Amino acid sequence: MIGNILVGLVALIHVYIVYLEMVLWDTPRGHKTFRLTPEFAGASKVLAANQGLYNGFLAAGLIWGLYLGAAGFQVEVFFLLCVTIAGLYGAATVGRKILYIQTVPAVVALVAAWLGW
Repeated sequence: MIGNILVGLVALIHVYIVYLEMVLWDTPRGHKTFRLTPEFAGASKVLAANQGLYNGFLAAGLIWGLYLGAAGFQVEVFFLLCVTIAGLYGAATVGRKILYIQTVPAVVALVAAWLGW
């Protein structure tokens, strides 16, 4: 039960990231969130939308795993590992903040799901 709640939380985080990257990227909120200049945000808007789409696939995979119930355990593990690896890469290449926003929740959800909580 706790594992499912945490997996759902990670999925919701990624739905929000999709919204930030695909809708809010070139707005004051997007500029503040990602520390962007308006010029850079405008020039990279298409790239950010593509990145947002990938985050959407991560969210969709987690939601799919939850939808499958007990049969979705392996799906959840796969997508949580994808989120963890993406978060580690982002933390190493972009900023440590990603470690706390993306990686830590995914690892906690992964452990909870693995332990059957």
